[in-house]
Amino acid sequence: MSAQTHVPSLLSRAGTASVLLAAVGGTMLAPGAVSEAHAQPAAAKALNVAASKKGAPYKYGASGPHRFDCSGLTAFSYKKAGKALPRSAQQQYNRTRHIAASSRKRGDLVFFHAGNRVYHVGIYAGAGKIWHSPKSGQVVRLERIWSRSVWYGRVG
Repeated sequence: MSAQTHVPSLLSRAGTASVLLAAVGGTMLAPGAVSEAHAQPAAAKALNVAASKKGAPYKYGASGPHRFDCSGLTAFSYKKAGKALPRSAQQQYNRTRHIAASSRKRGDLVFFHAGNRVYHVGIYAGAGKIWHSPKSGQVVRLERIWSRSVWYGRVG
């Protein structure tokens, strides 16, 4: 069988897009969608910025560059990555695209809540850990997520 007669057979069985995708090794996207490779650089950069602030002291209301509260750290980190976030943890939650825990990726925001009230935020670092500025007397650090009362948000 020649390649010319074989290709139409593949196209009719698997669909044109699937065969072309397999042939070129690319990624199939919906029109207007941004691939994960394009969507994640800001998140990766924000995560790196937060990690670079390891040891910076907590200060209520501070948003950097040398002292931070929790939402100040996330806003500062994303600002350095080219994305604007509002000031408070609750406002940041309201502004992000809410995602399931199973969909979380490095650089997503982790929101700690009591009922419907968000009281703390950090940046997901992978392996169940976040970079955050915990509270007065402590410093920016990497820490395991300690609660099940968390929501996740992706900065768009």
